[in-house]
Amino acid sequence: MAGQPAGGVLDYLNNTSTQLQTTFHRIPGSALLIRYIKASYQDDPIRSVIELCLVVFVIRYFLSSKYSTENTNYVKLTEEEIDELVDEWQPEELVVAPSTEEQAEIDKIPVIVGPIGPKVKLTTGKTVTHLASYNFMNFVSSESICEKAITTLRNYGVGACGPPGFYGTLDVHMKLERDLANFLGVSDAIIYAQAFSTISSVIPAFAKRGDIIVAEKGCNFAIQKGLQISRSTIHWFEHNSISDLERVLENIRVQQLVKRKPLTRMFIICEGLSENYGDIIDLPKVVELKKKYKYRLILDDTWGFGVLGKTGRGVTEHTGVIPSEVDMIVGSMANTLVGGGGFCAGSAEVVDHQRISGAAFVFSAALPAMLAVTASEAIALLSAPTAADGFSQLRENTRAFRAGIEKSDILWTPSDAESPIIHLRIKPQLCEKYGLTPHDQDRVLQEIVDEALQKDVLLTRARHIHHQEAHPNQPSIRVCVTAGHNKKDVEKAAGVIKGAASKVLPKRK
Repeated sequence: MAGQPAGGVLDYLNNTSTQLQTTFHRIPGSALLIRYIKASYQDDPIRSVIELCLVVFVIRYFLSSKYSTENTNYVKLTEEEIDELVDEWQPEELVVAPSTEEQAEIDKIPVIVGPIGPKVKLTTGKTVTHLASYNFMNFVSSESICEKAITTLRNYGVGACGPPGFYGTLDVHMKLERDLANFLGVSDAIIYAQAFSTISSVIPAFAKRGDIIVAEKGCNFAIQKGLQISRSTIHWFEHNSISDLERVLENIRVQQLVKRKPLTRMFIICEGLSENYGDIIDLPKVVELKKKYKYRLILDDTWGFGVLGKTGRGVTEHTGVIPSEVDMIVGSMANTLVGGGGFCAGSAEVVDHQRISGAAFVFSAALPAMLAVTASEAIALLSAPTAADGFSQLRENTRAFRAGIEKSDILWTPSDAESPIIHLRIKPQLCEKYGLTPHDQDRVLQEIVDEALQKDVLLTRARHIHHQEAHPNQPSIRVCVTAGHNKKDVEKAAGVIKGAASKVLPKRK
């Protein structure tokens, strides 16, 4: 008798199960679902478990109780309390007020009035020799460039009013890209609206997380920002040291073999003419190592373009390297070309990729038409036979200034003999003798700059954002010699600088 209730329950469950199965089979598509579940369980049972969990989650989600998104668990304040808190609130300053030392330095910055040139007039009424401008070929004073800029401004207006890919591209932009490619002897070129953003956009357009970049210590700040944005693995080699570059490349190759790492993109990034040193890279050796270790080469020729080489085509012409052997040549149109923006030249594939992946190209307003025409006209002037006189004058001025400054007992320069960017630094033995820290050297150099200004020579210190630099830069005065000066100007300036250094440094005793 005791087994009868249990038997009744089992019969009830069996009947119920049979009825459910019969009802389920009447649903259209039920047979397909059953066959899918059986096949899925046999082929991949883990997948079936995951799908079952998802089904349970969805059912639980829709059957769960509703709740309010409004948070009522807070302290309710009266109107008087709210007003009191508002009155007490003091906003933080968006810009921290400069210190007394910083403000004193700001007040001493000379202000130029009138046109820029080899000699400029200051608000004090004094006319000084300008050695702090990147107007290397003195194209700022070109009447043809000024006339074309004014005409373009009247015809096109001030700005492009949109990114290049969205109403921003003009015919003068396309002409400038063709002019750059033809001038450099490469397949194609792309222009950016800001010089600084060019290299810092080119690098992350090609290098991503997990890729390998070999870069030189002491590279300019724009390159450092590009390396940071790329999130690639960075390996550093000593500044302008080909032997250390080869050592780093060989170490990477060995590590790749030992750890059996997967293939990845690999880049070498260096400057043609260094912004922070004024020396020139041994480009033929870099190209040789690039080919040997299968790397792509990104060359930042911002400071060499328009200056180095017989016709100003940059470090490739200066060192005899065929431009096509460099994967990407990056340069500025805001220096010698006295325009604005930057460019990247190379193969058509390299350029086309940047039109959809170069952040500063895609998301920034296009270069103003006036600056594009200015750059094209400057390229035409560089290509003209008369440009040879300008290059000859620039070389002569550079040699004359170096000859004068090399006689100094206090200052020395690491810059190349062909470089119109000349860095002046305090000799190491004197820094050791006077116990000068980098901060002390900056102050001494600023005093030299101030003293030179009193003798009608306008200079500037090389300035850096020290807490953001990947590697510390040695303090220096950055002198820019131009073709607009004459030999007498630069010889006099060299003498003034030497005299200022001799007057300032002995005070540190």
